[in-house]
Amino acid sequence: MSHSLRDILRPRQQVSPQAYAIDWAMSLSVRPLAHLTVRSSSGLLTLRRLFGATAPLLARVPSRVQVLPVRTPQVRGEWVRVPSAAGSRQVVLYLHGGGYFFGSAAMHRQVTWRMSRQLRRPVLAIDYRLAPRHTFEDWRDDAVQAYQYLLARGYEGKDIVISGDSAGGHLTLVLLQTLRDRGLPMPSCGVCISPWTDLSGDSPSIHGNARRDPFIPPSALQFISRFLTRDRSPYDALVSPLHGSFTGLPPLYVLVGSTEVLRDDARRMAAKARAAGVRVHYEEWHRMPHVFPLMAAVLPEGRSAFRHIARFVAEIESPVLPLAA
Repeated sequence: MSHSLRDILRPRQQVSPQAYAIDWAMSLSVRPLAHLTVRSSSGLLTLRRLFGATAPLLARVPSRVQVLPVRTPQVRGEWVRVPSAAGSRQVVLYLHGGGYFFGSAAMHRQVTWRMSRQLRRPVLAIDYRLAPRHTFEDWRDDAVQAYQYLLARGYEGKDIVISGDSAGGHLTLVLLQTLRDRGLPMPSCGVCISPWTDLSGDSPSIHGNARRDPFIPPSALQFISRFLTRDRSPYDALVSPLHGSFTGLPPLYVLVGSTEVLRDDARRMAAKARAAGVRVHYEEWHRMPHVFPLMAAVLPEGRSAFRHIARFVAEIESPVLPLAA
């Protein structure tokens, strides 16, 4: 496996001053806050409220970006569309992160509106049900229903890109594996940003990057994993899609920061997918924090990431030149 990982790693990149500043700020704020609060279910709910307070800031988009709510019995979320996406017959289904405890479509508009602009298509971002009231089957069912909602609106599988960050990256893989197992039309590709793929806690970077990740303390990640799995096996594919089958999945783009505690969740997933014959484009960005494209408003690397995603999707949908590894 290590040999295949060497094949897919990207070279070191120069780090912007903004990235250093964000690392410093998060290591003094978000990381200690998570370490102190994520010790109980009530602490997780406190963290949800604290992150929810940032929603008005994160939900701001340029005036020409159209945001339309979706409220059906099966799907809750929003359409995000830039003017250049009008009339497109292609679409992105976006699954937000937040450890399955917090987060929302609105809080991830800094990702979804940029994805709409770069890919020139609308983005459907859903609000799937959250823990502690809901669990893996509920999240999977919400994602499947959103995908079927797109099919019912006339989109073909080949017209759909599925993307998600962190826990949303987990749900992206669960959804892809479920669509394959149920014989539903497969999307053109999947885009996983800092994906959380293994709730067993076996990834070496959880400890190896414990002092380097400015955002997620290992203690918080391990508590959430234990709380979500409870009496379930963390090696079940629905709980940890890393341990599921990757055979027959569409091409995958995997993006992660080199100092993340979840780095090896992404590395191991990319290697396993490649071993199963899946086309994988893996990018490991030097010293980038967890889900750094979410910070694109102030982070140059975050803005660049969307151009990389767009290039990958364009190559998958209309291959002309070989995609660089």
